[in-house]
Amino acid sequence: MSEVASVLPDRPTSRWLILDGQGRVLLFRFAFADGPLAGSEFWATPGGGCDPGETYEDAARRELFEETGLIVADPGPQVARVRVSFRLPDGCMADVDQRFFLLRRDGFDLSSAGWTEVERRVLAEHRWWSLDQIRASTETIWPQELADILERLTPMARGVDQG
Repeated sequence: MSEVASVLPDRPTSRWLILDGQGRVLLFRFAFADGPLAGSEFWATPGGGCDPGETYEDAARRELFEETGLIVADPGPQVARVRVSFRLPDGCMADVDQRFFLLRRDGFDLSSAGWTEVERRVLAEHRWWSLDQIRASTETIWPQELADILERLTPMARGVDQG
């Protein structure tokens, strides 16, 4: 994840839908104490912004390794795209173009060894969420359409095992 303050206003991102054998998705809880998102807390899939000149696929590989320790040679096709514009707590507008990649992986130990300084400050916890838990949650989960995306991908996810 690049420095949040410098990349949010126009932000292409690559994100991962990492599913375990029970169909649960890995989410991180982000908690911001400072910067343009100060006071914000939300759950989101692993991933982050594309560096200048980086393709969505290259960013997906890099972010997957940085945030989980997992390595994939080919992230596969983009399985979803979500564009969202919103006002940050500091008043700036953000336009985020999220491209999602799918990975099914059972039983791996998440590594934080590749986390950047920013990630160490803002990634508060991680856990596996079922579709029902996402739908029932009162917590903020991004993207807001995550449950619908996962439901649409469920048949596809059964056939994907990159482990």
